[in-house]
Amino acid sequence: MKATYKKYNLIFKQASGTSRGVLTNKETWFIILEENGKKGIGECGLFRGLSIDDVPEYEKKLKWVVANIHLRLEILLEELIHFPSIQFGLEQAFLSLNSEDSFSLFPSNFINNNASIPINGLIWMGDEDFMLKQIEEKLQEGFNCIKLKIGAIDFSKELALIESIRKKFTPKEIELRVDANGAFTVEEALTKLKQLAQFKIHSIEQPIKQGNILDMKVLCNSTPLPIALDEELIGVFTIAEKEKLLQTIKPQYIILKPSLVGGFKGSLEWITLAEKYNVGWWVTSALESNIGLNAIAQWTYTLSNKMPQGLGTGALFTNNFTSPLYVENGKLFHSKFVGWQNNLIEDLCI
Repeated sequence: MKATYKKYNLIFKQASGTSRGVLTNKETWFIILEENGKKGIGECGLFRGLSIDDVPEYEKKLKWVVANIHLRLEILLEELIHFPSIQFGLEQAFLSLNSEDSFSLFPSNFINNNASIPINGLIWMGDEDFMLKQIEEKLQEGFNCIKLKIGAIDFSKELALIESIRKKFTPKEIELRVDANGAFTVEEALTKLKQLAQFKIHSIEQPIKQGNILDMKVLCNSTPLPIALDEELIGVFTIAEKEKLLQTIKPQYIILKPSLVGGFKGSLEWITLAEKYNVGWWVTSALESNIGLNAIAQWTYTLSNKMPQGLGTGALFTNNFTSPLYVENGKLFHSKFVGWQNNLIEDLCI
């Protein structure tokens, strides 16, 4: 078996704001396997400034993978425990290599019979007019679950935006989620959660910065609206560590980004523990290209989670890859009539 890797720089159609700053491009990496004339591909969705494996020796580890690809996948994944995005890329690459179609990793009604996955419409941070425009577009596009990134503009203006939605749509008509990306201070968090709660918010992701375990425990115990852990899961590697975190904080939800938490294997460990402790969960992509998004979406469908998932990011980039994935009426579909662009894997190898 032969293995190679390739760096690829995704370019945003427009700058996208989070509480960590404005994103204009997203670096990603691909692992390509070849055996007996068949190729497989997987995306290592490194997220600079967020991934635990955003380290200087990242490419060195990819070189190690290429040199040791003869080892069993289980051994490789164990060696890569501190490189979750590479774990995920490898899982995809082996599934791709061993599938009849390089991009059909999990045969199901999603790829065979036009079944769909409900997803949330994502509202990026920006000034008031920009966010309001996005909200109006998502509502017109038929989304009944909207997720707003908050923490970038004045909080009172963000509350006013949320209030404007609630004046037009009940919680049954539009589910509202917010994502603070750790923007609130420990001291102000509970007060802000109480202000948000008056608008019947479904949940808030990561209200305070990750690592404040005991403060997050107190917050989850006293919160007026459900809290979802997101960044808090990053860098928690073993099953014992994962169980301890859930037992300590007792969150209402956890959010799984396979690129950040060890791929399918790492995510399934979290899901098993979440269900043991009656913690809700859903899956979210982490700004992967359509190659990684395709893998996440196909896998997510097999989990039979009926909640809206966070998978609608494929249209953000100017240089994404043509794929069968498309969004319609707030749902993600896999078209039987649109294929992947010709010679995609071969062109990436050049």
